[in-house]
Amino acid sequence: MTQKEFSETISFHASSLRSHALNFTRDPEDANDLLQETLLKATRFVSKFEDGTNIKGWLFVIMKNTFINNYKKTLKTRDRTVQEEEITSANLYHSATTNGSEGSFAMQDINLALAMLPEKYSVPFIRYFEGYKYHEIADDMQLPLGTVKTYIHEARILLKKYLKQYR
Repeated sequence: MTQKEFSETISFHASSLRSHALNFTRDPEDANDLLQETLLKATRFVSKFEDGTNIKGWLFVIMKNTFINNYKKTLKTRDRTVQEEEITSANLYHSATTNGSEGSFAMQDINLALAMLPEKYSVPFIRYFEGYKYHEIADDMQLPLGTVKTYIHEARILLKKYLKQYR
């Protein structure tokens, strides 16, 4: 079969193919797209068509397979697309990135706030923050245990005051 004969044959079946496409898609524009894609594939793969085979049946199989493949592709895309109601902070946590400069500004503010603390408060607080126990700090600084606890508590209060913008 020549290319011209093939084109005339598939043109002859275009109207029945279009109504079949409309059964699949239920939308005239989508049906036209499916018909166009089917005819394009048929033209591209004319070499695979064997003479004597039912050409109408062959075209219908191409259309059915094209529709199924497009439908599966649409489902995959829809599954990956998140609906607005599904966008919560928990869902965004995994895809969000952190701003390094914001963290460095916060660290600068923390260091400045620590520097503003009186030394009697900052030293016990920093050692406690580093993981030392109250009694270890008290022994090292030769202070009563209650005094160390009070200094650390006072340091926390002052730091909260200095860093209230981060609450």
